[in-house]
Amino acid sequence: MTQTNDFHEIMTGRRSIRNYDPNVTISREEMKEILTKAASAPSSVNLQPWRFLVIDTPEGKETLTPLAKFNKTQVETASAVIAVFADMQSTEYLDEILTNAVEKGFMPAEVKDRQVQTISGLLSGMSHEQLKEMNVIDASLISMQLMLLARAYGYDTNPMGGYEKDQIAEAFGMDKERYYPVMLLSIGKAVDEGYTSVRLDTDQIVEWR
Repeated sequence: MTQTNDFHEIMTGRRSIRNYDPNVTISREEMKEILTKAASAPSSVNLQPWRFLVIDTPEGKETLTPLAKFNKTQVETASAVIAVFADMQSTEYLDEILTNAVEKGFMPAEVKDRQVQTISGLLSGMSHEQLKEMNVIDASLISMQLMLLARAYGYDTNPMGGYEKDQIAEAFGMDKERYYPVMLLSIGKAVDEGYTSVRLDTDQIVEWR
């Protein structure tokens, strides 16, 4: 697939696509490359709480379709649908992330030890709702980055919230208490340009002080 580095084209050319070429496939190697680059997105205290379920098989789509009835066309025609989850137990990776930073020379070991203590204390004082809100924001940041990267790789996407969020984790054998669903992202090659939409004027959405 032809790639582009023209950021203006990537950003302004993005459309929410509902109908894809069902004959276009995205190899798992290329999908992994896109997801790896997307993972450079920022996250609170670098916990990286995003988790992805890439649904790219007929069996996977068959499981997803009744859970996303209002987005049936996207599910059936897209090369893949990426279910984005927030890992409510992402703190389990804190020590691993910081240890890796030490090994790569990004921080001294003593800083890592202080960070573990400080961050653990901060997170332990948060309620479940506060932690969920933080994780959903982080998962949303990477989702937007993922959509722009897909565009750079020549693919199109559509973020979807119309699905059975209370059922999707269990349907794919995931712990629904741990993995909180954020959105679905269809990805593939559009068969049409999608709708051009208008935006509010900047003066309507910005205040200056």
